[in-house]
Amino acid sequence: VQLQASGGGLVQTGDSLRLSCAASGRTFSSYIMGWFRQAPGKEREFVATISWSGGGSYYKDSVKGRFTISRDNAKNTVYLQMNSLKPEDTAVYYCAAKYSGSVYSHTNFDSWGQGTQVTVSS
Repeated sequence: VQLQASGGGLVQTGDSLRLSCAASGRTFSSYIMGWFRQAPGKEREFVATISWSGGGSYYKDSVKGRFTISRDNAKNTVYLQMNSLKPEDTAVYYCAAKYSGSVYSHTNFDSWGQGTQVTVSS
C-alpha cells in the first residue's frame, strides 16, 4: 500500500489540525493504520494506531484526550484530529500501515508515507 500524508501546518498553542493520509490499493480496509512523529534531533515515536475496522485504537499517553485517530475505508483514508496542540507536538508526522499484528502494538509497520510538518508556536 502506498501512503500520502497531508494537512500539516503552522499553528499556535491550543489550535487544532486534522491530518489526512490517503492510501492506494484495494485492500486498505485490511490494514492496521498508524500515525508516528519525529521531532528534530529525536527518534521517531508512535502517536496512535487504529484497527482495520476502526473499532479499536491505541494512543501515546501524552496525546490521549487531545488526538483522535479515525478512518474512512470507503475513501481509503486515515485521519488524525489534533486538538489543544502544544509546542511539544511539533514534529514531522508520518502515517504507516501494517497487514498483521495487534492494534495495541506500534511495531512491525512496513509501509510508510512521506511526512507532513506540524509546527506549534508558543
